[in-house]
This record gives sequence, structure tokens and C-alpha cells, in this order.
Amino acid sequence: MQHLLHPLKHSGVGALPTRVLAAAAATTATTTTTTTSNAVPHLSVSRLDCLQQPGHIQEVNQLLEREGMVKLSLGFPDDESRYLHGLIVGLGRFHGHGQPVDHSATRGWFWDIRPSASRFQSNGCQARSETMREFPWHTDCSYEDRPPRYFALQVLQPDRRGGGVFSALAARHVLRQLSPAARDALSRPDFRIAVPPEFVRSSGRTHLVGSILAPGCSASASASASASASIRFREDIVTPLSEAAARAMDELKRALQSPEARRETLHLTSETLPRGSVLLLDNRRWLHARNEVRDPERHLRRVRWDAVPFV
Repeated sequence: MQHLLHPLKHSGVGALPTRVLAAAAATTATTTTTTTSNAVPHLSVSRLDCLQQPGHIQEVNQLLEREGMVKLSLGFPDDESRYLHGLIVGLGRFHGHGQPVDHSATRGWFWDIRPSASRFQSNGCQARSETMREFPWHTDCSYEDRPPRYFALQVLQPDRRGGGVFSALAARHVLRQLSPAARDALSRPDFRIAVPPEFVRSSGRTHLVGSILAPGCSASASASASASASIRFREDIVTPLSEAAARAMDELKRALQSPEARRETLHLTSETLPRGSVLLLDNRRWLHARNEVRDPERHLRRVRWDAVPFV
């Protein structure tokens, strides 16, 4: 497999060639920072009962809809992820988000992302997130008919050795580099997408056949539709089923490695995402990746929600 994240693999965090985000300052219970070229929207959450404050969940929802990414800094201990659980319940109750999705036939809402050589969380198989290897550009659950629109990561233990840097790239920066022919081909159901064994559900299905881009992302789509384009992608589980699909896949991989993609990539280091951070991400508008984990005690917790058809 051709790696898509060479800058992180071959250089230290301090030498990253694209933008490294600086943590934004927050001074009140829920203070939004201005979104600039080198920051993501940021809210400081001082207490668990902020979930009961009028407008808090609405503010999170508005930022997530507008930017597709929100960073939250918890000012209280929460190793049980009570805030994250309550936030997602509130987003469903007040803003129509779908419920969290189980990770597999044997694993529920929450998934612990930490290295393990022997203790696997699902189906007796080691997930990529349970290794210390780099994880190139992908979206979560690309192997599902209904990929979750959103996911969140809570930092329980950051990588203290400078590894495990979370990187994000807005899909629009990639799609605007693609030729009309490639966008059309990627919008057709000409790709076999395998289900990783650790995520096989009770139905036993091991693959699906579908598209990489939602149909609204084809060359004939309007500019506004392209700006909010939906993508699902994980190179190591995708097999093109036609020559046109194979050419389009190659073009997509080149776009992910292009100078423009490198310029637009956001790298969130452990300094930006310390213990107590929560990152919310639109799983269809943003691709994400990480470099090699260096700290065997690195520990994140993930939840995915709002699974809807990929259209």
C-alpha cells in the first residue's frame, strides 16, 4: 500500500511542513474562539452541568454544522466520558442528530483507541487503531451503507513522545483538484469496500459495493453541493471494479499527496489536544489520519453517531 502521510512519517512534529494548530485561549465557561487560518473553533467547558445551560448544545451544533470540526476543552475530570455521552444525547434530542452507532457485533458506542498486542475489543481481531502504526488518510466506517456523519475523540492520555499526531484535511480541498471524469467515476458504485474483520457485524457481511463520493459530488454538481461534498475513503480496503474507477482512484491518491493538500492539512499535536480535550468532526466533509504512535500509553476514546445513507 502506498502511504499517504509521508511528511508525518519522516519528520518530527516540530518540522511538519504544513500548519500545526495552536491551542486557542478560552476564558469563560463556553467561549468560542475566532476561526482563523491556523485554528479550529474552540469551546472551554468548565463544568459538567454546562450541558444544562441554555444554548451550550446549540452553540456546539452550530459550530459543527458550519465548520465541520470543533475542539472542546473540559475543565473537570471525566474519564467516564459523561460529558461526551450527554452532549451526543442532547444533539439528538434538540438538533435531530441520529443516535450513536455500535462499533461491531460485540462492541457498543464507545471504542478505546490505544495500542494493544493481545487484548482486542472486537471479534478477536486487532483493529488498526489498536496498533502503533501510522494510519493514512481515511474516513470512519467507509465500509457501511450508512456511515456515521459525525465522530468524536476524547483524549484520556496524549502521546507524551511526540507521536500519534491527528491530522485533518477538508474534502473540498481534494475534490477541487479532481478532473470531471474522476469525480464522475468516484461517484459511481464501482468500488468494492471490504469490512475489516474486527468490524464485521452479526449479519456476517464482509464487503459492500458502492461509490467513494456521494452522487451529489459528480462533475455536474453545483458549486455549493461540491463545497459540502461527502466522501468515504480508506485505501487499504477499497478495490476498483472498472478501469475508469481505477484511474479515478489513482487521481484521488495523487490529490491527497499534492502540495495543495499538504498546505491545507491541519496537524493537531499533543500540545493542541492535551488530556481532557474532545474533538468533534464531520466524518463526510473531513478526512483524517495519524502518524506513528510513540507512546504505548496513548489513549483516546471514540464515539460515532448520526448514521444516514451515503447520498
